[in-house]
Amino acid sequence: MIPDDYPLPQDAHFKQTSSLTEASENFGDKPEEACGVFGIYAPGEDVAKLTYFGLYALQHRGQESAGIATFEDGQVHLHKDMGLVSQVFNESILSNLTGSIAVGHTRYSTTGSSRKVNAQPAVVETRLGKIALAHNGNLVNTVQLRDELLKQKCNLVTTTDSEMIAFAIAQEIDAGAEWLEGAILAFQRCQGAFSLVVGTPNGIMGVRDPNGIRPLVIGTFGENPVRYVLASETCGLDIIGAEYLREVEPGELVWITDAGLASFQWSPKPQRKLCIFEMIYFARPDSVMNEESLYSYRMRLGRRLAEESLVDADIVFGVPDSGIPAAIGYSQSSGIPYAEGLIKNRYVGRTFIQPTQTMRDLGIRMKLNPLKDVLYGKRVVIVDDSIVRGTTSRKLVKALREAGAVEVHMRISSPPVTHPCFYGIDTDSQDQLIAATKSVEEIAKLLEVDSLAYLRWQGMLEATREDPQSFCSACFSGDYPVAVPEQIKRSKLMLEKTAV
Repeated sequence: MIPDDYPLPQDAHFKQTSSLTEASENFGDKPEEACGVFGIYAPGEDVAKLTYFGLYALQHRGQESAGIATFEDGQVHLHKDMGLVSQVFNESILSNLTGSIAVGHTRYSTTGSSRKVNAQPAVVETRLGKIALAHNGNLVNTVQLRDELLKQKCNLVTTTDSEMIAFAIAQEIDAGAEWLEGAILAFQRCQGAFSLVVGTPNGIMGVRDPNGIRPLVIGTFGENPVRYVLASETCGLDIIGAEYLREVEPGELVWITDAGLASFQWSPKPQRKLCIFEMIYFARPDSVMNEESLYSYRMRLGRRLAEESLVDADIVFGVPDSGIPAAIGYSQSSGIPYAEGLIKNRYVGRTFIQPTQTMRDLGIRMKLNPLKDVLYGKRVVIVDDSIVRGTTSRKLVKALREAGAVEVHMRISSPPVTHPCFYGIDTDSQDQLIAATKSVEEIAKLLEVDSLAYLRWQGMLEATREDPQSFCSACFSGDYPVAVPEQIKRSKLMLEKTAV
């Protein structure tokens, strides 16, 4: 998080806006993911087009900007811009991104504003040649790292911590280190969450922070030689026909060159703390974590939810799309028939056009529309994965009642969100989180539901079938695995209070 007095570069084409405001106005009551990263080492292949499709599969992780950098004979070809992957690239642009190495990125801004200059990959010159870095996560020591870099006369041109990591690598290399040594020295200066893909003229790196808070996986395709792929999720491998090999471990650096894949444990004390929200909501349901699809995990959450908070009702349905697997699990466990009560407009992308007050008064519904003949006269259970502010949930409950539902019971397949995230998820400051200031009974009254229940924290973790200590659940518990400086906490609060 960058302090308010940080000097912002000028960009005449894009207005600086608050990502928090845009998220709450345009996409409702959900935390937003930071980024998706993708990298490929594939001599003889069309790496730009493969990266395009990989980013297309990772579009859910960031819809503000997209970029691809390729390496060819020591040169970097780069294209990045604001917009969705399909808006940023076309056949002509991709044909100019030639080479055997590619790094790609889809972005949702957390550190650094929503502006073209902050789109990734970040490309920086070093003594050994240029690097292109794509980052998913958030550093918590940006103020300290920025000061260190500025003292060494680094020419920072963006407001992102991602560029700072790239400059830290360049700084170590320019001081005499080689690729791996320089990268490891730079990573040891970083604190927080970072899953990285770093392209160089010689090869490509995949890196995770010592806690592995954000995901990163390795895939392969082809033979003689084998080609390697790095992606935030396995869905990024599936779309190009790559086979999942394994995840990059917490505190690990993989180095992919003509010689193949080499692994280095750069952190002496790794401790796995994967973000539990990746499993609940952020990652695609067809992505694999802990050897199973997240669809299966989310169905188990729904079954546990039914065991903990059963209610007498006629139908159960989920808020599309993320609430559907848990709703199916709830139906299976409870015996309440599953139905589709809401239809989602899947062609709604990120929009910066705000509805007028008249449109709001008329109940403009860009994303979800109730099925009146399904809901009329019914006692319904609606399942969602989370509630952050409660504003969208309240409007949704009102729409269900207007469609004829006689009872509305809301079930949430995660515990109450009571603390902000500082590791790459854009949540509100704590005073804006509804569960941090209100009891479950008070939230139910505000939402105007007949009943409200959240999944217990223990149930959420037990449903993973993994060691509960291997997950970060700080947004539910306040137990942050990496200490967050007070200055960073204040910066997040200030950003929320000054959002207009």
